[in-house]
Amino acid sequence: MDWLLEPFEFAFQQRALLAGVLAGLLTSVVGTWVVIRGMSFMGDAVAHGIIPGVAIALVLGVNPLWGALAAGIVMVWGINQVHQHTKLSADIGIGLLFVGMLSLGVVIISLTASFSVSITAVLFGDLLGVTTGGILLQTVSLVVAAAISVVMYRSFLALAFNEAKAEMMDLRPRMAHLMLLALITGTMVVLFQGVGAILVFGLLIGPPATAIILVRRVVLVMAVSAVIAVFSVVSGLVISYQFSTAASASIVVISVALFFVALTGSRIRDHFRRKTPALA
Repeated sequence: MDWLLEPFEFAFQQRALLAGVLAGLLTSVVGTWVVIRGMSFMGDAVAHGIIPGVAIALVLGVNPLWGALAAGIVMVWGINQVHQHTKLSADIGIGLLFVGMLSLGVVIISLTASFSVSITAVLFGDLLGVTTGGILLQTVSLVVAAAISVVMYRSFLALAFNEAKAEMMDLRPRMAHLMLLALITGTMVVLFQGVGAILVFGLLIGPPATAIILVRRVVLVMAVSAVIAVFSVVSGLVISYQFSTAASASIVVISVALFFVALTGSRIRDHFRRKTPALA
């Protein structure tokens, strides 16, 4: 028991735990819609797309959150422009901006004196260095994301399964899509400093994808995803402390590993279900 409790005797570890739990809850709410809607590539693109904004903010000496927000807005706007004004699929716009924004961010950061430190901080975050202000921002973001999910529940659900039917039911699928993009971008912006621009994507996809293997109803997916995310955070922080590994990376590795454990368990269960009638 001491092995589990010892890491959380320090104040910075307690803040990391609280921030990690909040991040897990936030990504469970938003990530459930991302996975159901099939927008994982979009989430990955936004995770990389905020990097040039963060880089410019670092060079100018301003709060990286503002740079990340501006870059996220440009990313979403650019993807919509490609999709609306060309015959190309949305994936083409996402792919182009994915590569372009990531490369631009690396170019800008490479011009600074502390290139290696800056790029590591942007990509992988610093969960152990999270501040009280960061925790407060995550709390507010979680409340906002939950409120939007409640208000837009029917629209998000219809959009995820049948966009044409959502239009017929006057559920405004275009507005719902924009709100989802806003939720994804906002989540990335809020969490990149703690979890990191790349690793936040793992929390956004891993726990919800695992939950969908286990349950079907959207609310249950969010709840199970939250449990998986919190378990990943606690386990990752304990492993990070005991074995001196990167905290954020440890958390994401566990969340991804749990997905494959659930997938394997699901396949074994299905196998025995198919065998049962033949034996009866």
